[in-house]
Amino acid sequence: MSTEPRLIAPDSHPEPPRAGTAAAPAADTTRTGDRAAGETLEDYTLRFAPRGYRRWTPMVVATTALGGIAYLADFSIGAGIGLTHGTGNALAAIGLAAAVIFLTGFPLAYYGARYNIDLDLITRGSGFGYYGSVLTSVIFASFTFIFFALEGSIMAQGLKLGFGLPLWLGYLVSTLMVIPLVIYGMKALSKLQVWTTPVWLLLMAGPLVYLVANDPDTVNRFLAYAGTDGDGGVNTASVLLGAGVCLSLIAQIGEQIDYLRFMPPKTEANKRGWWTAVVMAGPGWVILGALKQAMGVFLAVYILSEVGPAAATEPIQQFRGAFDAMMPSWLVVPLAVVLVVISQIKINVTNAYSGSLAWTNSVTRVTKRYPGRMIFVLVNLAFALILMEADMFSFLNSILGFYSNCAIAWVVTVATDIMINKYLLKLSPHAPEFRRGMLYAVNPVGVVAFVAASGLSIAMYFHALGDTLQPYSPVAAAVIAFVVTPLMAVATKGRYYLRRTDDGIDEPLLDAEGNPSATTYVCHVCRQEFERPDLAACLTHDAVVCSLCLSTDSAGDHLLPASPTAPAAP
Repeated sequence: MSTEPRLIAPDSHPEPPRAGTAAAPAADTTRTGDRAAGETLEDYTLRFAPRGYRRWTPMVVATTALGGIAYLADFSIGAGIGLTHGTGNALAAIGLAAAVIFLTGFPLAYYGARYNIDLDLITRGSGFGYYGSVLTSVIFASFTFIFFALEGSIMAQGLKLGFGLPLWLGYLVSTLMVIPLVIYGMKALSKLQVWTTPVWLLLMAGPLVYLVANDPDTVNRFLAYAGTDGDGGVNTASVLLGAGVCLSLIAQIGEQIDYLRFMPPKTEANKRGWWTAVVMAGPGWVILGALKQAMGVFLAVYILSEVGPAAATEPIQQFRGAFDAMMPSWLVVPLAVVLVVISQIKINVTNAYSGSLAWTNSVTRVTKRYPGRMIFVLVNLAFALILMEADMFSFLNSILGFYSNCAIAWVVTVATDIMINKYLLKLSPHAPEFRRGMLYAVNPVGVVAFVAASGLSIAMYFHALGDTLQPYSPVAAAVIAFVVTPLMAVATKGRYYLRRTDDGIDEPLLDAEGNPSATTYVCHVCRQEFERPDLAACLTHDAVVCSLCLSTDSAGDHLLPASPTAPAAP
């Protein structure tokens, strides 16, 4: 197959090139493109992940992605819900949240793995527009530093117990130690996650199996626990309040997709393994997450009488109590600390990595300059450190309960656009689009649905609509997003998804098996080779431009014009 670009006439005729532009692109764009090209392409930060880079098997990608959910925050979340509302309400809340997360995560994981793009790029073409998704990128970045801070707090608790480090120093150590690991991106992270996962699983599951096998009465005490605010029964308000906290984890699918975008092409030969990996490491992460939350309730009830309700939500105390029942006392604290440190490293390299991608995406689009991902690794870690030093662990459930309203509104909006607007109504383009110039700046479909869902649910969470409705804020966020997204698509007749109907290159975006084309072209701005889905024709040159150089084109010299039939920008 030829690798030379074959350009077709754009939908409308551009102005003739200005003097000198045929020989070289504008100076500021060239410098930006060269700087972006000089950065490592390890992460494909703002762009499609090319087939030539995706050399891992589906199972390696899945294992790497699942390694990112080794966090111990689930134990704290489950414990907090269980101690407050009782075991029955906690288990019902955990199950309800897991079902919602699985259903909404499935279409997102499929799109990320099938088309090799991250959740921000999916969001752009699924109802939000090129600049509209900046808002959701910031929400996702917030998710990563909130949960980095939570895991860092848990690690600091372990370091205090094991080595006597004051908490403030433990916070600093847990922040700084992940920086060297995050620099190297997917290659380093895949090795780290694969080799540490067996040790983590053994240390996490072993104590629970031992306690249940050797003292079956622990199960009865766990099931009978009524909670400080409960009466032993299951009631709707308690279940929904607990589910709201659990649903703060709905944005975790974004971190899973940061790995799933490196899946190999789906073919007839590998489709069974491909689907297994996508489901297991995509929406399937929540199955393990829900089990960890239930384990957190169990361990908190087990150690409650010994350490009290405040300490019972700390994973280091939970596992110290569990290990103490099955091994010599001199080994208890070291093993508990090892588990906490391994878990913290496994998840926080992912938090720092995914957060840096989200910040870079947002800032590059807004400023049209590519500052480099490492700057935002440090920015994300700084936000996390501030939260830790502010003792966010002590008001964990309040933070997560508020945040979940924004996360639910975003994820449900995008999932609904894929499931309903793309496949059922066929008003949203089937193939995802993320390139500047191909999308409108803002698509009212997703933006209006997200703002309405998050705004009303947050008002409910803060009792603005009365105490009775307060527990229903996460339900409101999901229902409003699910209803308004297709209504807006119908109202706008899907006119604001695509600014153009073609990208000026007659090579198809997808190959015969429906995978992104592997044909390569040279970007005439940064002079690097990129695969077909990452490029578009240039307005002023008989050449192609990569997506990052389009993002950093401050003058708009390379952007193709809108289609003549396209509606005015919203």
